[in-house]
Amino acid sequence: MGKAAIVYYSMDGNTRQIAEAIQAATGFPIARLDTVVPYTGTDQEIIAQGQEEVNRGFRPELKPLDLRPEDYETLIVGTPTWWYTMASPVLSFLTQVRWEGKTLVPFQTHAGWPGHGLEDMARACRNARVLYPKAIRFNARQFGKMETPRAELERWIDQLKAL
Repeated sequence: MGKAAIVYYSMDGNTRQIAEAIQAATGFPIARLDTVVPYTGTDQEIIAQGQEEVNRGFRPELKPLDLRPEDYETLIVGTPTWWYTMASPVLSFLTQVRWEGKTLVPFQTHAGWPGHGLEDMARACRNARVLYPKAIRFNARQFGKMETPRAELERWIDQLKAL
């Protein structure tokens, strides 16, 4: 069984940016969550769909991952913030994993208030040990610009190296 793997969902690239930084620093395997039916339309249409999905607890069907979560002791899981919680594809993933004996390291990206996404992720992973939850803030007006200080992010990633 492997020590740790990174699994993430990213709509606009911010969560991918953090997942790839973790992978570069740790060497852990990485996999992106993709929905069977992709999100399409204008930004406004996708936002409206995301809000509707969150409101009803929708869990979209996911494409198979390039790794098997059951083969890892720890899963580092990243999500963008959708309506103050995790993105619907992440909810789908978290509820499919058998968390007994596993550790969850949740992280979320946001461009405003992070809401309760990290807490919701922990609740979705019954029986998991939860370590090092982290919210990473990005600029709402300047795409891809992280506002969380780089040194703070690096200290958090350093903790993950010991997993």
